[in-house]
Amino acid sequence: MNQVSLQFQQGEIHALMGENGAGKSTLIKVISGAIQPDEGTIEINGNSFNHMTPALSRNQGIGVIYQEFNLVPSMSAAENVFLGECVGGKYVANFQEMIARTRAIFEELGVDIDPQEQVGRLSVAKQQIVEIAKAMSKDVKVLIMDEPSAALANVEVENMLQIVRRLKEKGVTIIYISHRMDEVFEIADAVSILRDGCYIDTKDIHEASRKELITMMVGRELNEEFADREEVHNDVVLEVKNLCGNGDKNISFKLHRGEILGFAGLVGAGRTELAKMLFGDVRADSGEIYVKGQKVSINSPKQAIDCGIGLIPENRKTEGAFLNYPIDWNVAIMNIRKLSRFSVVSEKKVKETAKLYLELLHIKTPSLGQKVGNLSGGNQQKVVLAKVLAAKTDIIILDEPTRGIDVGAKQEIYQLMDQLVAEGNSIIMISSEMEELIGMSDRIIVLHEGKLAGEITRKEFDQKQILEMASGE
Repeated sequence: MNQVSLQFQQGEIHALMGENGAGKSTLIKVISGAIQPDEGTIEINGNSFNHMTPALSRNQGIGVIYQEFNLVPSMSAAENVFLGECVGGKYVANFQEMIARTRAIFEELGVDIDPQEQVGRLSVAKQQIVEIAKAMSKDVKVLIMDEPSAALANVEVENMLQIVRRLKEKGVTIIYISHRMDEVFEIADAVSILRDGCYIDTKDIHEASRKELITMMVGRELNEEFADREEVHNDVVLEVKNLCGNGDKNISFKLHRGEILGFAGLVGAGRTELAKMLFGDVRADSGEIYVKGQKVSINSPKQAIDCGIGLIPENRKTEGAFLNYPIDWNVAIMNIRKLSRFSVVSEKKVKETAKLYLELLHIKTPSLGQKVGNLSGGNQQKVVLAKVLAAKTDIIILDEPTRGIDVGAKQEIYQLMDQLVAEGNSIIMISSEMEELIGMSDRIIVLHEGKLAGEITRKEFDQKQILEMASGE
């Protein structure tokens, strides 16, 4: 980060945008005291500081809600809200007072959460509210929210935005970091752009355009439009008949060669559960699966891969990639048998395979030996995609393919998807972003509570109708 100067006004929602690696996380850590700057000052309500510490930052009323929550799953919501504090006593906490104070904060936020509920049993959306309540309990004046909607469905996002607006009305300053452009235009008063560790500009949200912000973020004009594709009438490569299990009931559909088939639904609708059954991660209770006209039995990921089915899971950090291992090893792992002879892995073939997909997918890295965890979110997602492609799969399941990645990386992922289907591959795409679903899909299947709620062709795409079907209306 270099010579960054920013101002945040009391009671405003100030969006902070930029590609992965632009310096947003570094700025958060400087403000919150996690790291110390080499030079410069931080001014809060007229008080000037050369650097912050976590304690000093909290004392100045600064709170941070990171994308990865800092909660203890085995403890109650109230215990998490007041974690590290001895509420109502000097040596022994008064749990009844803790519960009452937590309930009061939840009521102030307009949410219905039992303060005594174990946090690990709460939904992601409610866990996020517990994080907000934690900040409120410390009389927060500046709240930094890092990708607060990344793991939320559309309905949950709207509820979260309502809470943010309530905080603004109370005079809390919100620094709102997000890759979602629609969200920023809906909620923010101002937006600042960082690129390559440098401050680019600040705009009043009413004077900014999507194209202008994207250009500032990536340093060049970027076409954000989705590509047009001809209607698909190709051979059926995957047919599912009355599949039951993992919370889903009687799911039937067909996937054609060269098609992107979108799956819509609210959180808990059964989309990820379906993906795991198709990939053999969870065994189906009943139903039939046909690949290229042949009935197959898929009871393990190995069997799925042998059938040409690959999965890019929803959570790339815990399920998609081995973050502490190098890129070449990650790319080769699903294809390791073909890169071995007499049970001995050919290091040369591993590196050749990784280099091929590194160039094909434009993965930005100093070397093949770089640990995947050190890459940006977009490049991590490309490594997971490379792993699936290297296994020679031609039916690819993408579960939330662009979650948590910046606008430039999104466009690259979309272009790769278009290229894959143009080459005859087929894609099942699960997404909670309506614009992405409508822009990329040839057809959309909607799930509601583990059941089929309907199917819509590209000519019939309608956001309102999809949301009504997903809600069970």
